[in-house]
Amino acid sequence: MPEIKCPKCGEVFQVDESGYAEILAQVRNSEFDKEIGRKEKSLKAEKEQAVQVAVLEAENKSKEVLAEKDTEIARLKLLLESSESQQALAMQNAVSEAEKERDRIKSQSDGEITRLTAMLEQSRIEKELAVKEAVHDLEKQRDRLSSELELQKQKHEISEQSIKQDYETQLRFKDEEIEKYKDFKQRLSTKMLGESLEQHCENEFNSLRMTAFPTAYFEKDSDISKGTKGDYIFRESDSQGNEIISIMFEMKNQQDVTAAKKKNEDFFKKLDKDRCDKNCEYAVLVSMLEPESELYNTGIVDVSYQYPKMYVVRPQFFIPIITLLRNAALNSMEYKRELAEMRTQNIDITDFEDNMEKFKAGFSRNFRLASEKFEKAIDEIDKTIDHLQKTKAALLSSENNLRLANDKAQDLSIKKLTKNNPTMQQKFMELKNNNADE
Repeated sequence: MPEIKCPKCGEVFQVDESGYAEILAQVRNSEFDKEIGRKEKSLKAEKEQAVQVAVLEAENKSKEVLAEKDTEIARLKLLLESSESQQALAMQNAVSEAEKERDRIKSQSDGEITRLTAMLEQSRIEKELAVKEAVHDLEKQRDRLSSELELQKQKHEISEQSIKQDYETQLRFKDEEIEKYKDFKQRLSTKMLGESLEQHCENEFNSLRMTAFPTAYFEKDSDISKGTKGDYIFRESDSQGNEIISIMFEMKNQQDVTAAKKKNEDFFKKLDKDRCDKNCEYAVLVSMLEPESELYNTGIVDVSYQYPKMYVVRPQFFIPIITLLRNAALNSMEYKRELAEMRTQNIDITDFEDNMEKFKAGFSRNFRLASEKFEKAIDEIDKTIDHLQKTKAALLSSENNLRLANDKAQDLSIKKLTKNNPTMQQKFMELKNNNADE
């Protein structure tokens, strides 16, 4: 059963589902009516202000056009009056000259006087015709300008009426949207609001999947092996299977009449954990929370100062954030490829150096062991040579002794043996005699 904490005494008590729904509906309806009232007042004020601005603009423009036309008409009138004055003055001058000429030639014949009079009359008639033609042209130009001015007034009136109708249509459309919003809010629960935002984002992506993201993966995150999961994962790879970009998405909405308002930053830590657990490069929170915040209403908000590679956007920026991050990743793919090649080359060089060091270490060990055994063998050989030298010396010494013994033996005779020994001399004599008798 849901638990409710009293804000005054702090006591926590439980209510059944129907009671909790009734309390929630009371709070929701009250707050929602207030919010609708505020929005209606704001829309009416905007409508009145827009209509006033449009009317003022139309009136000012009409006044400017009328002033220009009046100035042109006054100029033309002045021109006409000046032309008439000039024509009258010219005619008077001509008459005066003719009269002077007539007075001058009074003495001439009547035929000449008649001819001059006819010429004067013809000149006067021609000048009158020229003046009438000029006046007629000016009157035609004046009528044309008056017609254009009237037509311009009619256009401005039609334009003003059209602007008013457009504003009224837009306001009526907004009123209908407000009514739909009221009905929509009344029929949705908090969970349904969140699900509707997810469905909206998924529909937006699927409408552009085959044209803008034909090889991309965009599905709900269903892996909860690490304890939590996000809402959606976006991944895209190139034709060689190298990953271009990966984004973990979290969609958060909140019913306007919910008592416990959540903030966007309440979900940053979990979103960053989900991003790391699922090996995604970026994290994006698509949020309708904090609807009055100027920070989150301006567009794409970078919150990487709290968690790396994390952004917060409104639903209308869901596709643009994917496009921006994807284009940036595509531009950096060449650098990533070069970096991977350099890393591979460095690994090959490192392996070669490691193998070289191993060979050098093994060769050095074998050389050291062989050198030690060689030195030991040399020592043994030296010892053997020394022993043989001693043996040789001993043998040479024995040979000398044997030679001396041989010389002594060769020099030995019975005479020497029996010298100074009468007994032995007698025995040898007896033996010698016995041999002779035989």
